Amino acid sequence: MSSPRRIRVLLLTQWFDPEPTLKGMVMARVLRRQGFDVEVVTGFPNYPGGKLYPGYRIKWLQREVIDGVQVTRLPLYPNHDQSAIKRVLNYASFAASALVYGLFMAKRADVMYAYHPPLTVGIAASLIRLLRRIPVVYDIQDMWPDTLRATGMLNNPQALRMVAAVCRWVYRRVDRIVVLSPGFKRLLVERGVPAAKVDVIYNWADEAALAAPAGQLPAAFPDPDRFRILFAGNMGKAQALGTVLDAAALLQERGSRVCFVMLGGGVELAPLKVQATRRRLSNVVFLPAVPMAEVGAYLQAADALLVHLRKDPLFEITIPSKSQAYMAAGKPLLMAVDGDAADLVRQSGGGVVAESENAAALAEAADALANTAPQALAAMGKHAQQFYAQHLALAVGVGRFGELFRRLASEPNKPSQ
Repeated sequence: MSSPRRIRVLLLTQWFDPEPTLKGMVMARVLRRQGFDVEVVTGFPNYPGGKLYPGYRIKWLQREVIDGVQVTRLPLYPNHDQSAIKRVLNYASFAASALVYGLFMAKRADVMYAYHPPLTVGIAASLIRLLRRIPVVYDIQDMWPDTLRATGMLNNPQALRMVAAVCRWVYRRVDRIVVLSPGFKRLLVERGVPAAKVDVIYNWADEAALAAPAGQLPAAFPDPDRFRILFAGNMGKAQALGTVLDAAALLQERGSRVCFVMLGGGVELAPLKVQATRRRLSNVVFLPAVPMAEVGAYLQAADALLVHLRKDPLFEITIPSKSQAYMAAGKPLLMAVDGDAADLVRQSGGGVVAESENAAALAEAADALANTAPQALAAMGKHAQQFYAQHLALAVGVGRFGELFRRLASEPNKPSQ
């Protein structure tokens, strides 16, 4: 008796390994272990610097097989600077290549997975779905046009309305939509997407890097006599880290042993350093960004881990990806993000919550953690880690994607709504 035919899945994503990406090779490998045939259709790696990675050059087509996964790389215009025109060229060039390949060259798949952002990938996937009748699962990681507005990437009201209209067009044409938080689903339903069409599948962390942290802590890492609250990641306008400096000033005035450790880079790093020096904040330490493989050592050395975003309706329905990494690390969280991310910490019992952009609330929460018994802090970390394993882990998330792919592949092909 012959074994059942393997379901063929086409993963359409502009960014893929060796670029930093959450839904990359790690997801493709697990899908293959689940019994799927997987082809990844992506661009030549250039993100986030906008320059081609060493060892790559733009070709019409490049195929490689990695751990049984076929990776097909298509030409694009490599760029990731602040020029809107160049950024559009970057997005549009990959979408055009993906559309041509998907329509005329790709082996027919049973299901197509499309990763958003950028929106142009959704446009290409929708057109391929229309002409080749391949059901599409659309994974929304950034809510456009809201993210464009909130981050300042696009401020023109007419352009934002146009992006919103294209989003609605894509939403109608894909078969299922996956979002990273309950708030994303609520917003889509408010905008007319049928609730039954939307699934919430939480993101996962880079578990391999966290499980075997490499590297050593620098001499500048604070000693254990301080209560070290670590922020790891990008320091941009969205993170509103001036609030952390305001909280540090309050804590310094009251003689608290809390010390904020700021690990990473970003456009706001230099201004933050200047401000900390000007205010003579001895309880704020800036450390340069390190590879993801080394971040785990910093997380384990910290006493608590900080998430902070500025107060914005979009961020109330966003769960920053560092939340999952922090929970997987098994350390108490100090969640200074309103909404869904705060709810995650409350549900897990894995930390404390403070209001976004409220320095006094952040200082109080930090001081409360510093004065919590070590056994209670350890219990918080354990709760966070257990919650991650049960609800957010890689195996859980990719397992749910696999169920969705099997269901779509077995359904009679019909126009999406």
